[in-house]
Amino acid sequence: MVNASSTTASADRRERPRQQVEHATLGVQNLNPFGDLHTLQHLSARLARALRGVFEPLLRKEVRAFAEPLVVQRFADYRAERADGLTAWLPLQMAPAGGQALVVFDGRFVMELLDLFFGGTGATPPQLPSEFTPAAEAIVARLGMLLAAPLTAAWEPLGRIDFVPGHVESNAALIQGLDGDDAVVVTRFGIAAGTAKPVFVDIVYPVAALKPHTPSLIGKVHAKTAAPDPAWRNGLTRNVMAVKFPVRSVLAEPMVALSVLMDLKPGDVIPISFGAEVPVMVGGDCLGLGTVGTSNGKAAIRLNSITRELEEYQ
Repeated sequence: MVNASSTTASADRRERPRQQVEHATLGVQNLNPFGDLHTLQHLSARLARALRGVFEPLLRKEVRAFAEPLVVQRFADYRAERADGLTAWLPLQMAPAGGQALVVFDGRFVMELLDLFFGGTGATPPQLPSEFTPAAEAIVARLGMLLAAPLTAAWEPLGRIDFVPGHVESNAALIQGLDGDDAVVVTRFGIAAGTAKPVFVDIVYPVAALKPHTPSLIGKVHAKTAAPDPAWRNGLTRNVMAVKFPVRSVLAEPMVALSVLMDLKPGDVIPISFGAEVPVMVGGDCLGLGTVGTSNGKAAIRLNSITRELEEYQ
């Protein structure tokens, strides 16, 4: 079992049995081939920040979300640690490298979201059923769709992975391609509103599904992204510089009474006055001040000054 440090308040954390770290022994399977897993812990922290946007609309209240330390263990041990009762096991296919992750929801949390979805207060029955109803399965599928985009964004620093929800199961033994002896990395997230006790959502990654990403997982996460491709940047610059904006000048804006406007007829003269300089506008912003004149036989304005805002922008 490999655990990283956490700044989460101990009152929010779920108690979990911890094994003592032992020295590696020849002939014993190494559950964790990725080292300290700091990179994956960093990705979990990124994902936790995005989970508020997923669960706040569903719960109709402000929540806080946090990531707990990672755990590497056998899938059978993980299942044994979970409390008995209704649980939603939702596979997420990881494309294009292959493999799958699992999102695990407590059944009572699913029933709470179902009641809220249909306009209730989030009440749940004292005795949970042994299986999910089609409506509850639809809620879990919706959760999987909502989680897919934040998961993809969280993994983006390491590689492009698309997460595609599969069919939810209430029995973990029915999950295809995952055996009890398989090593898994358990990432746990707490969702809580106010001072209420948090609800935990687990995302379980089989170690075999993460092996294609080993070079990224054992490396360091860099805060700065790679420099953009020069050809792409030059093309973007050319396209931006070709965007056209309307440029106009306002010579005068006289004020006329409604009675005068109602009596206007062709041939009437509206007197106007303007100073030596007139404003030159780009959209709704003032570009500068200029003098009205002619150029090549056409009316024109010579710019005498540029506004300070535009100078700072340049």
